[in-house]
Amino acid sequence: MQIMLLVFAVTAFVAGYVLGSFQMMVLVYAGGVTLTGLITIPNWPFFNRHPLNWLDPSEAEKHPKPQVTVSSKKKGSKKTIEPAHRLDPSLPTANLVTLAR
Repeated sequence: MQIMLLVFAVTAFVAGYVLGSFQMMVLVYAGGVTLTGLITIPNWPFFNRHPLNWLDPSEAEKHPKPQVTVSSKKKGSKKTIEPAHRLDPSLPTANLVTLAR
């Protein structure tokens, strides 16, 4: 998608520069954005040829993530503190911002 938008942006710039028309540049780019959207937004069958197999939530609970501890450097006085969601994965995500500060 990003490559298509970049190609249409360069094409629109060149067309606008050669023709000396800002309106033509905007129209070419708008057409490119529309075409890119029509290609990438719908759920086309070829996008689902090789679906990813996700881990079941019940299976993920059987294998918890390792706990990260607070570490300090000997040479400096700065301490590295890991975010709260890494220390306790059972915390709700709404509290992550306030606990990590």
